[in-house]
Amino acid sequence: MASKGDRAKGQKLGSVSEPNVEPFLPRRGHDPRELRSWAKKTGFVSTFSGETERSMSGRRDLNERFNNDGFVDRVDLEKGGLEKHESISPKIEIDPILGRTRNRGVEIEPVSGDGNGRDNNGVLGLRDGAVRGENERRKNGVMDPISGPNIEVQRDGLNGNEAANRNRNMNGHAVEGNTPIVEEKKDDGHFDREVGINVYPDGDELGDGRGWNQSPKIICGPRDNPGFGPLIFYGLQHYLSLAGSLIFIPLLFVPAMGGTDKDTATVISTMLLVSGITTILHSYFGTRLPLVQGSSFVYLAPALAIMNSREYRNLTEHKFRHIMRELQGAIIVGSIFQSVLGFSGLMSLLLRFINPVVVAPTIAAVGLAFFSYGFPQAGACVEISLPEILLVLIFTLYLRGISIFGHRVFRIYAVPLSVVIIWTYAFFLTAGGAYNYKGCSPDIPSSNILIDSCRRHAYTMRHCRTDVSDAMRTAAWVRIPYPLQWGIPIFSLRTSIIMIIVSLVASIDSVGTYHSASMRINLKAPTPGIVSRGIGMEGFCSVLAGLCGSGTGSTTLTENVHTIDITKMASRRVVEVGAVFMILFSFIGKLGAILATIPQALAAAVLCFMWALTVALGLSTLQYTQTASFRNITIVGVSLFLGLSIPAYFQQYQPESSLILPSYLIPYSAASDGPAHTGSKDLDFAINALLSLNMVVALMIAFVLDNTVPGSRQERGVYSWSSKEEIMTDPSSLSDYTLPTQVARCFRWAKCLGV
Repeated sequence: MASKGDRAKGQKLGSVSEPNVEPFLPRRGHDPRELRSWAKKTGFVSTFSGETERSMSGRRDLNERFNNDGFVDRVDLEKGGLEKHESISPKIEIDPILGRTRNRGVEIEPVSGDGNGRDNNGVLGLRDGAVRGENERRKNGVMDPISGPNIEVQRDGLNGNEAANRNRNMNGHAVEGNTPIVEEKKDDGHFDREVGINVYPDGDELGDGRGWNQSPKIICGPRDNPGFGPLIFYGLQHYLSLAGSLIFIPLLFVPAMGGTDKDTATVISTMLLVSGITTILHSYFGTRLPLVQGSSFVYLAPALAIMNSREYRNLTEHKFRHIMRELQGAIIVGSIFQSVLGFSGLMSLLLRFINPVVVAPTIAAVGLAFFSYGFPQAGACVEISLPEILLVLIFTLYLRGISIFGHRVFRIYAVPLSVVIIWTYAFFLTAGGAYNYKGCSPDIPSSNILIDSCRRHAYTMRHCRTDVSDAMRTAAWVRIPYPLQWGIPIFSLRTSIIMIIVSLVASIDSVGTYHSASMRINLKAPTPGIVSRGIGMEGFCSVLAGLCGSGTGSTTLTENVHTIDITKMASRRVVEVGAVFMILFSFIGKLGAILATIPQALAAAVLCFMWALTVALGLSTLQYTQTASFRNITIVGVSLFLGLSIPAYFQQYQPESSLILPSYLIPYSAASDGPAHTGSKDLDFAINALLSLNMVVALMIAFVLDNTVPGSRQERGVYSWSSKEEIMTDPSSLSDYTLPTQVARCFRWAKCLGV
């Protein structure tokens, strides 16, 4: 029975007296802080944007708070009364078509009266004197791990475009109204499984019988150890699934720089070494999320713009080394800027202006930048490139649900499997004489210079044959990449300005990846200080990449989140073990030489898929916003269109003689031939180059529009990062981001880095 104090309190808050109703469940000594702790451990955010405070006008506002007994006081604004001691656990139904939440209806139905749940005497009534929620609970057998059986109540104002209001407990600490339920299980004594309920899609098929808005069932958390065998298996699996970013980038830009096959093999080995070292550094000293660091497509377009500048077009002696040294200098300067941006805490201020509406068109523009570069190279051998594109699409789309020994092999290994099959097919074509031309030797380019009839076949032979690479003959069995292996870096103002802006784009790419990864792993979102620490560490890792001469900077690979989503393996030790293997593989010179024999047309076909996937991953961040909002679709549409159209204006200023460049490289020559004329050659080069890069233009337009056009936080999908107050209230909620003990002691003064 309710106490007299409770009845007095109910009469004070309500307009009329309420009946003395027993609580549905016996009182128990539940601690409401446990629910808050679970919410923070899972990183739960609301349906679209992670917004913590949302409401919709014209609907009832449910304000719930936990009292001393662990039950809920519910204030109904329409009834004007206070109902005490209701232990509720809202049940939300997921719409299978739209992926939106919808109400289940009134579970406690009022009797006829004034329409507010009271009878003619003003007393709250229940139909037939029974509670439907209790019957539903018993019928379905649903139990609430906090307060016992699950009582269903109506959740007014909660649909696909709005989230539950932030609730407060008696101490004033925030608690989500639809806090996830976390269940701890043991898996054969190896490690704990943490299963959370989230509202983000987990990439599973609809045929799995689960809603789109459930979080992935992570097999292994960031701090778990799955065992020796799974560590090796999943570690190699992570890097095999990222082969498109780690291997195929050098296969395209090294020949464009005038490098030999041996240079290509060396750059591949260097990328493997840098990726391994930087991944380990980031997992220990960065955000500590299980993310792989590697060469990013963000740096590829500016590298093509620099290598196609006027002074390098007709350079024949040591062209590759000259371009590589200038790229090294530019990457080092841009990475130092990125490192300072992160470690100084300035990134925390910039995070206020970076939202999904900014990230989506920026990352999408990174992939769209190569539409004129991808298939023109792949088209040199359509008999190789088209089967590769079709095969990788069949694996990822049509065979994605097939599981072999419990693993979705075709989704995880779509790229390496398709490459091995088509690579073997290309080998048989070469051995069968499909690319043999009378009087022409496959030793390219010596024969096509001497014989005129071979010149028109040289391009096809170079891009299609598997035996034109002499890297296997020239590469050493053991070679350790080392800093400054190409010479002293060249520092110039024009390229440094370009890479400073590009490093900012890379940082924005990583911010979106951090947020998506934390949600996928069921972690609490990192604080701005932790994000700044990760960006600062990425800058430091890019400095190492610049010193070693990988040709691109090092950043978080967005595709890694997709791999975690499929494998459900989010252990840091997994990516660290995989990184150790990459370091060991980088010492085997013949391995890089074998990869250098992949035909360029095959590499271009794989990158066509990878660039398309980058566009899709960029646009997928719009799921955290109201995608149907006219404001958002206008900003994204204008940013993408002008992000393609404005660079096309600068790229139309072709070089004086277009014969010196292949057609697919002409758009990247605007840096030397663009319309900007300020009187400074370095500044002209930087402006023309930056405005000819799609991602830079898209970023500037989206950044300005999103931060000037009025819009609610809910509509914009503002990223919600954890606060210092939440760490002080519940330190364990962000324990997965904590630095190692010895390192944390040395940097306790760096409060801006979340230490």
